[in-house]
Amino acid sequence: MPTLPSMSWLGASASRRSGCRCLIGDLRSSRTSRLGLTIAAWARRRHPRASKRQPCTCQGKAAHRTLTPMTSFPGSGTFPWSFASLDGDDADFDRAAAAILPVPYDGTVSYRGGARDGPQAIIEASRYLELYEPDLDMEPAQWGIATLPALEPDASGPEANIFHVEHAIGALADAGKLPVMLGGEHSLTVGAVRALVQRHPGLSVLQLDAHADMRDSYQGSRYSHACVMRRLREIVEDGSVVQAGIRSISSEEMQHIRDAGVTGVHLYTPGQYSDPAAIDELLAGLGETVYVTVDLDALDPSIMPAVGTPEPGGLSWQETLSILRAVAQRSRVVGFDVMELAPNEGPTHGAFTAARLTYKLIGYALAGR
Repeated sequence: MPTLPSMSWLGASASRRSGCRCLIGDLRSSRTSRLGLTIAAWARRRHPRASKRQPCTCQGKAAHRTLTPMTSFPGSGTFPWSFASLDGDDADFDRAAAAILPVPYDGTVSYRGGARDGPQAIIEASRYLELYEPDLDMEPAQWGIATLPALEPDASGPEANIFHVEHAIGALADAGKLPVMLGGEHSLTVGAVRALVQRHPGLSVLQLDAHADMRDSYQGSRYSHACVMRRLREIVEDGSVVQAGIRSISSEEMQHIRDAGVTGVHLYTPGQYSDPAAIDELLAGLGETVYVTVDLDALDPSIMPAVGTPEPGGLSWQETLSILRAVAQRSRVVGFDVMELAPNEGPTHGAFTAARLTYKLIGYALAGR
């Protein structure tokens, strides 16, 4: 197995309800990684009263709760592979330019479940990738890709999981890594964008998805996977979100888009992005730094059947790659996620396709840095 950082940096978190935002608990660093020290220093900057081992003494009176770092996937025992079966220097955390964070959570999914098994399936399928990428004429693995243990799901609900993702992605960004989140359901993207917009003011977001995900609330939750883009538009600057591949949208969402003057929601017709000019027009609203979020149901079900809410008439493989390659060439991709693979809902080639997409986007993002 490759050298991985200690997960003790996720030792504890403060409740958001308390108003205390400190990271506390055991923030000791692993001998094999500087990440623990990075997090400890960051936590002390955010709240000087929080030490490495002791809770803060602020008046927020936070209900601190220890988290047990997850080092295996549910029901699978210790997971023996890193992404693309990389080892040695190629997977060493200190050297790696990219870090993969698996988050096996799907607490708010609708229709078909199983996205919690997506990270495991993608990493397992990635063992069979060829590392050479013809369109880059290189092996992206040469920059180093570390695979972290999975972030343990929090049973208390989506807000808690979003909170944990925010701190984990922020930690990876502070360590100089390209954060790559494998989901898991799409609501988790809110945490990643919260983390990165603090570090990259003016951050833009590119979403590839079959669904607009613009509901204000769904099934009683404002943090459902069906609300993710509504929440993201409350985080980033107005006009800096681009949504592509959309072919399923509710009347409620359309009414909100019209009433609020929302821009950047692009309804999709098959073959639309075979034209490079259409891609240029699509991406024109993005800024210098971009977070890319890919819900795999953006792809046509003939390519990607293994999703919870499939929609016919989706993006082709070449359209998807053309969009991702173009955004990495014109902007700096500071993080991305690949979400909503439900491996139990389709043939195994869905997991391999997701793994290939992840590897290609790592290459595009790092080549553009």
